[in-house]
Amino acid sequence: MECSITMKSTAIRLAKAGFAIYGIDYEGHGKSDGLQGLVNSFDDVVQDCSDHFTSICEKKENRGKLRFLLGESMGGAMALLIHRKKPHFWDGAVLVAPMCKIADDVKPHPIVVNILTKLAKIIPTWKIIPTNDIIDLAFKVPEVRQAIIVIRIQMSEQKSSIVKANL
Repeated sequence: MECSITMKSTAIRLAKAGFAIYGIDYEGHGKSDGLQGLVNSFDDVVQDCSDHFTSICEKKENRGKLRFLLGESMGGAMALLIHRKKPHFWDGAVLVAPMCKIADDVKPHPIVVNILTKLAKIIPTWKIIPTNDIIDLAFKVPEVRQAIIVIRIQMSEQKSSIVKANL
């Protein structure tokens, strides 16, 4: 399971039903370290997650138990990729609206994608695409939306204190 913020209520319900639940916040997501939203290498994140969940499954208390992956949106794509790395290791995967492809009608023109890809290699932390705040659109559950806002504020405050400490 991915993201301690958005998947928390699902994890609680599954745990109450008797399932052992383990999760991870991807690099640049949730409460993880790193610049929010920055993923230097998606392949590295897939490998990190695969290693993480495999090591959990191999713990003594989990040996011999069924092993399922669960992910939503990007997490669904991640679960699919992890499962494909070791298809015989996993008993299955639950993919909730997996982000397996970006719809053609919302993708920028291929030339724009090419330019942005090259720029991202040179200046990976530069925010070059201004976007509106989409929290209200992306998160329908009010509690999840509020948790995202709180994390965002906390991270902003941490960045401010780090900058002040370095002055």
